[in-house]
Amino acid sequence: MTEPKRATITRLSERPVPSPERTSSWDCPPWRHVPELVLNHHMGEKPAHYPRVAAKLGWDADAVYVAFHVDDRYVRAVARQHQDCVCTDSCVEFFFCPGADVSKGYFNLEMNCGGTVLFHYQLLPRQHPVPLAPEHLAMLDINRSLPHLVEPEIQEPVSWFVECRVPFAALEPYLPFPRPRTGDTWRGNLYKCGDNTSHPHWLTWSPIDRPRPDFHVPDQFASLVLG
Repeated sequence: MTEPKRATITRLSERPVPSPERTSSWDCPPWRHVPELVLNHHMGEKPAHYPRVAAKLGWDADAVYVAFHVDDRYVRAVARQHQDCVCTDSCVEFFFCPGADVSKGYFNLEMNCGGTVLFHYQLLPRQHPVPLAPEHLAMLDINRSLPHLVEPEIQEPVSWFVECRVPFAALEPYLPFPRPRTGDTWRGNLYKCGDNTSHPHWLTWSPIDRPRPDFHVPDQFASLVLG
């Protein structure tokens, strides 16, 4: 079995804000100096279409941040509202436990390329997921480069970006945890999928030892150290 990876969640000095000329803050402060985490593992058979997917993680006193940049093809987004099944679209995902003890449960934040999210808390994988309430989803700050809906599918090469700021106040009603400090360890993983695109794939940052695609494997989450 391949060992889970280890990475740093970078302390951000300011909130990421896209410039007026760009829809992406990927190369702007403070993301510019945050290292990329490249999703170069796959689940199931190696897909015919293997997009390049990179992610960045950050945090500050009030929130955790995740950003994805995808060099892609066969891009689709038909989910219309939050908590729809976005994993069937061109989708990126951040699963995490705000602490080192995954027995307390974890969150799965799934975002399609149009910025629509599914966000659940789960004590046990795939058992009685608890969707975040509308008032907590409203706390999220989501930025994306593509339109809300992408249909028909974009067949030609295209790069897209999506990021999300998740305030700790949106998480604490589901899983109370101490406010993070430098040196704390969280657990998590990063994913890319597109179940109902013409070229489905299931990519991961930290490898998962399962015979079939399954992202809900908290016992194999990587260590994420707050820098």
